[in-house]
Amino acid sequence: MSSEISESAQPLSPITRFLVLTVAAIGFLFDTYELLMLPVIARPALSELLQVPPNNPLIGQWLGLMLWSAALSGGIFGLLGGYLVDRFGRKTVMVGSIFLYSLSPLAAAFSTTPLMLLIFRCTTFIGICVEFVAAITWLAELFEDKRARELAIGWTQAFASVGGLLVTGANTLTVDYALSLPALPIAEPFNPHASWRYTLITGLIPGALILLLMPFVPESRRWLERKRAGSLRRPRFGELFAPGLIRTTLVTTGLSACAYAGAFGALQLTPAQVVPGLPSVAEQQKALLPLRQEATELNIQLNRTEPGSAERAELLRKIAANRKEQLPYDQPITQLGNTAQFWQEIGGLTGRILLAILVVIVASRRLLLRTFLIPGLVIFPWTYYYMFRYQPDLFTFGLFLCGLCTVAQFSYFGEYLPKAFPLHLRGTGGSFATNVGGRMIGTSASLLTTAVVAPLIPGNPYVQVATAAAIVGGGVYLLALLLTAFLPEPTADDQA
Repeated sequence: MSSEISESAQPLSPITRFLVLTVAAIGFLFDTYELLMLPVIARPALSELLQVPPNNPLIGQWLGLMLWSAALSGGIFGLLGGYLVDRFGRKTVMVGSIFLYSLSPLAAAFSTTPLMLLIFRCTTFIGICVEFVAAITWLAELFEDKRARELAIGWTQAFASVGGLLVTGANTLTVDYALSLPALPIAEPFNPHASWRYTLITGLIPGALILLLMPFVPESRRWLERKRAGSLRRPRFGELFAPGLIRTTLVTTGLSACAYAGAFGALQLTPAQVVPGLPSVAEQQKALLPLRQEATELNIQLNRTEPGSAERAELLRKIAANRKEQLPYDQPITQLGNTAQFWQEIGGLTGRILLAILVVIVASRRLLLRTFLIPGLVIFPWTYYYMFRYQPDLFTFGLFLCGLCTVAQFSYFGEYLPKAFPLHLRGTGGSFATNVGGRMIGTSASLLTTAVVAPLIPGNPYVQVATAAAIVGGGVYLLALLLTAFLPEPTADDQA
């Protein structure tokens, strides 16, 4: 046993270091890739599965159910996954989670009902939630030198922001070349060349890449040494709320919730529910208003008809004609939303890079987090209230800064959480903060913005959501800044 332990303590060779960093970078990149796949394919997928037009109200209802179900299942099973990370090993659980979130989109590509798509979306989200915690814990424990560890975690997490750009590009390619790709074994009335199905199949890529490399990278040496020596304590959820850890647990959970609330309560709503209210597309919105009202009435009538009836066929013809009339006015609005999304993603990438640089310069973890919270406290209200109303030409620049301040915090938690909890609880504690705080509580901020705060504000729907985003975004940044006063500074890089 002693020879096994001493062997596990050998420093990583340059080739092994490279492979570890490659695996981590691919994993973080495809976390985001899989996460952002649903917004890209949801409407065409649900339209085909429900056999209704893309603007039918049933699609919005199913999409809302999917988002809620995925967040809930990811939070619950992600917490269980964190426990398994501590119980059975970082690398082992990471491989299993990658299998799950690679195979689930493949299965979803052959969906024939909305429920089938929903189930596999939930399993995809579970895999993402588990993989993130497993990967940051694994990575943090493989690099014993403090500077090397911070550089490794900071720079590999920067690849996460590339995932959003890649999934958009992949979907564009599948749309362009869907008819040239092999037909899928899908029964009628479904389209065997539907582009959204091919986009889902690309989710296999991370599994194939990482699983090829996994035999050549080691398990966490610190965890393995304790496991082999029989000194590894069994993880227990109750320990997270014991006197020595309850402060760390509650503060990190609250901070994670605030970061995700900024993203889902403002940034994720922007392309579809804020950008269409900008003055540059006001004429298009004016022209679309009567056409959308007509489409709403037609869809209400459609949902009352029997499938296969002549009346339904006639209504579908009218809806298609209405959609064709909308297209010239809708395209500039969609393009503007895509532009806003692009600059938001670039801001997020910049924030991750900036965090990777600052993490080795700024010694205080509280000060490092405040470096992004203090500017964000000003930038969110400034962007969503002032710039949206009075300087719309600069709105996308404001989104860039909002994305920078918010997404940098996700990388921050990836660097901080493995040091915040003792070794036998790192997966459990990190998972509780990220999945319960962020993915279960924080993501609900989208409902807070749209269903609670926005209706209280006068103006058109876009002004309402923009102003609500300013209030919610500014509010969660203020709360996070207050919570940093209670954030423990890690006392040692290697906790017991």
